[in-house]
Amino acid sequence: MRKFSNAAVCALVVSMAMAVAGCGQINGLKAKMAFREANGLYQSGDYRQALAAYEESIELDPSLTDAYFYLANSADNIYRAVRRGEPENDALLTTAVENYEKASELATQPNIRKLALEYLVSAYNSPDKMNDPGMAEPLVLRMIEMNPEEMENYFAAAGIYEDFGEYESAEEMFLKAQEMQPDQPTVYMQLAGYYNRAGEFEKTIEALQQRAAIEPNNPEVYYTIATYYWDKAYRDFRIQAAAKQALVQTGVDMIDKAISIKDDYDEALVYKGLLLRLQANLETDRPKQLALLKEADDLRDRAEELRKIKSAGGAPAAGE
Repeated sequence: MRKFSNAAVCALVVSMAMAVAGCGQINGLKAKMAFREANGLYQSGDYRQALAAYEESIELDPSLTDAYFYLANSADNIYRAVRRGEPENDALLTTAVENYEKASELATQPNIRKLALEYLVSAYNSPDKMNDPGMAEPLVLRMIEMNPEEMENYFAAAGIYEDFGEYESAEEMFLKAQEMQPDQPTVYMQLAGYYNRAGEFEKTIEALQQRAAIEPNNPEVYYTIATYYWDKAYRDFRIQAAAKQALVQTGVDMIDKAISIKDDYDEALVYKGLLLRLQANLETDRPKQLALLKEADDLRDRAEELRKIKSAGGAPAAGE
């Protein structure tokens, strides 16, 4: 039997190690080239070719973990909801979800991990895609844990709970968002929208009034409150006439605040006209009723005049 000296064995091991290292370096270089090519294809919107290039780059170098997101998003862009049920098309969605998951855990850049989670939640939450909100819930909670200052995550979680009929959990999420950013007007608009869908008018108005306390000089705040008063008075047939009159009057007061801040607020003028017409319907005194209708007509005409001026690129003359 032929024997090898220790020196020969060591030399063989070293040469093999150098060969492996060289091969690894070559693969790493090829992977970077494939990744660069994939990025160019992705940016040009050629997602099918980009997908193949991203797959090649990861196969050559699995440490290119940011590529998982772009691979997933390429597949996501190729997927077509109208072809749902076709194996090849559905496989694209599976590829997208699997790689969004990998990117959310392995990507080196925090913004890429964040984006991967957002797209993953969207895929699970969309009726045109996975349509599995139950899978989205823990992901959204993870996003809240990662970035408790991001309000959209609380709203997303609340929406999932609301869809499941878990209304206490939904309200809790909105209130957590309010607790985190009590000076953020969007929080109160979201909370008001939730209470309005739940049929809780008083809580809806309370949330809107809290927003008004933050933005006292924003005419849109009072305009929004007025629209809720009009909607309640107009659509809720259970309310007695006297209560409706009180609602309408409060709506008029709110819309007058909006107009006092912005006198060329054409949308507010239109809504004041609607409130006055509703007030006229509740009025038993004929002359007062006619006066209200006349004022409503004048407001409508003024709003139309303002719209024409704005569409022509002009501005109302001083004193108008």
